Amino acid sequence: MTITTPKAPSQDQWIEGAARAGLIAKGVVYSLIGILTATTAFELGRNADKGSRTEILNWIEKQPFGQILLGLTALGLLCYAIWRCIEAIKDTNKKGNSAKGLGKRAAYLASGLAYGASTFYAVRLLIGSGSSGNGDSRQTLVQKLLEQPYGQWLVGLLAVGTMAVGVYQIYYALSEKYRKKIRESKLRREIQGTLIHTGKAGYIARGIVWLIIGYLFLKAAIQSDPSEAGGSDSAFSFVENEYGTVILGIIALGLLCYGVFMFVRARYQPIQTR
Repeated sequence: MTITTPKAPSQDQWIEGAARAGLIAKGVVYSLIGILTATTAFELGRNADKGSRTEILNWIEKQPFGQILLGLTALGLLCYAIWRCIEAIKDTNKKGNSAKGLGKRAAYLASGLAYGASTFYAVRLLIGSGSSGNGDSRQTLVQKLLEQPYGQWLVGLLAVGTMAVGVYQIYYALSEKYRKKIRESKLRREIQGTLIHTGKAGYIARGIVWLIIGYLFLKAAIQSDPSEAGGSDSAFSFVENEYGTVILGIIALGLLCYGVFMFVRARYQPIQTR
């Protein structure tokens, strides 16, 4: 009788596991952003906050067993950040070294760095020093850019780039390119359409938020005022003030759909590891 010892997970399995854990963590964060913003918009929860990833991490930390939940979320976000950086550096999606390919790989890297920053913030919360940095990082960035020669032009370029991301997210949704992310044949037929539509609604809502953030950057550039800039929390406040709580609620529900689609991706997306 021979006893076989289980094989240690290969590097490819570790990368795939990190990718799926990261997508789950991203789904949790966006689902919470959507739920809390919607409850505020429709006045279902007076104490709920609408906001960014950092505000959601703050909210998680304040819940029962918040330290444990925050630690798990931070680990998931770290996994997502690492996976995106691997996609950029190892070119696992075979984008190549053309201008278009390098642009997509740069986007993967930027995403990885952004979620790495969210992970760092979560770790600071866990060790009790996160509350020391409440300033808006985008306002800080705009202020630094405005201090440079041609600062207003630099912020203007940042605004155009941000709005371009928003336009692409909406195009990505309407063209249904997002459907390539998952194996639709693996979905149960009775829920296939519903889950696919969550992706479309989610990417459109995310694109709208990016467009508004870009618009706020543009206002900051024109007025040379960093306080005009802001992240998703500022975008939500802008929508609520300019278009009302119903529109804000619709966008919030779209972001909830985006979170749900991240769970679908975590389960059904083929993960390239080399």
